[in-house]
Amino acid sequence: MVDLNRKFDVLVIGGGNAALCAAISARRAGASVLVLEGAPKFYRGGNTRHTRNMRCAHDAATGILTGPYPEQEFFEDLLLVTEGQTDEELARYMISESKDILNWIVEQGVRWQPSLGGTLSLGRTNSFFLGGGRAMLNALYLTAERLGVDILYDAEVLDLEIDNGMFLSAALRQGDGRAHAKASTLVAAAGGFEANIEWLKQYWGEAADNFLIRGTPYNRGSILKMLLGKGVQEVGDPTQCHAVAIDARAPKFDGGIITRHDSVVFGIVVNKNAARFYDEGEDIWPKRYAIWGRLVAAQPDQIAYIIFDSTVVTSFMPTLFPPIGAGSVAELAQKLELDPAALEQTVTDFNAAVRPGTFDHTILDDCRTEGLTPPKTHWARKIETPPYYAYPVRPGITFTYLGTRVNKEARMLMKDGKPSPNMFAAGEIMAGNVLGKGYAAGIGMTIGSVFGRIAGREAAQHARN
Repeated sequence: MVDLNRKFDVLVIGGGNAALCAAISARRAGASVLVLEGAPKFYRGGNTRHTRNMRCAHDAATGILTGPYPEQEFFEDLLLVTEGQTDEELARYMISESKDILNWIVEQGVRWQPSLGGTLSLGRTNSFFLGGGRAMLNALYLTAERLGVDILYDAEVLDLEIDNGMFLSAALRQGDGRAHAKASTLVAAAGGFEANIEWLKQYWGEAADNFLIRGTPYNRGSILKMLLGKGVQEVGDPTQCHAVAIDARAPKFDGGIITRHDSVVFGIVVNKNAARFYDEGEDIWPKRYAIWGRLVAAQPDQIAYIIFDSTVVTSFMPTLFPPIGAGSVAELAQKLELDPAALEQTVTDFNAAVRPGTFDHTILDDCRTEGLTPPKTHWARKIETPPYYAYPVRPGITFTYLGTRVNKEARMLMKDGKPSPNMFAAGEIMAGNVLGKGYAAGIGMTIGSVFGRIAGREAAQHARN
């Protein structure tokens, strides 16, 4: 039983990677720590449950990484995907700190495995968790428990008592009653508001009804809303998010990684009018997969279809749902409830524009189209070998970028620009400091681990002082 009559040094709100890294870091620094996880124990961990890997800078190849990934290259990749919309000082600091995380996270019980293959192309840049995100999460919880971190599940925070930027206590629902948790410092690591459809609709309108939420239904943004309402400075565009194309047959919430499609580069993508709308071969997949959610969100009825033929069926990682197949393009269109003539014309036009080259999905190859709008600039090959296949896809929202502004100590900044005396943030709730837009595979876990570790360390130091 957790004694809520005592005052803790550090209160961590959240239960995913960022929260656990903060809790472990604070406890190792000598602080007493209470973690409030709003979800039941089985669903603990937020979006971390569905992750696979983390992107960290490193100077040399390792047993699981095929080569160096220098800090400057990491920063340039971040600049590319965000189009410069990042806090450079914070981003460079995060990247520098990420070099230590590769070993630190292993010290907390997490294990690595060699990179998965296919279109991921991450063997040099990203470290994969042995057993996936849930195994990584379980290792962190086990370490936290062994260190003496107190953890409450089903602990929905109802209100935060904050006076002039100073955290005092949190009111929470416990069973049928209410309780209060008091602490010298607060670490907010409770995720974004991606599971709050009504909040999404404030920015996306009715289109948000057609969004699927890849992760936990518990990330409703209540802690974020409380903090912003109590004087914390916001950062980030509320319409920006990590959004990928996922199978339209996926559940509304919690479909996870197995509903994501990595097949875009091997075919073409059309909307409900059977028309292509973007370059499927723009860049290496880990740098461009997370734009497809927003692209599909802009299409009529927020639906699109990945079209390919039998020559590439084994070229990408399989998903939970099988592709829809047919003996002809027209028959495929009928199964998708598309105009058969329109889809046939789109495929014919595409095939006519394909120029021969040497196909290699691991590099920006010379297989391209000519005289086609939009072009397919790499990996363009004719779709002409039956049977033909399609995946229906919708926007899959992973996490939102509206968040709390922080400094290098992970300390929240108030609206007057001054740092809070005792409030820190880590993970998705502050990711917008680094991710103004766009995404590259594994960066979310980097943000969580790096700023979680910093927030826990700084919170413990403040509490002890």
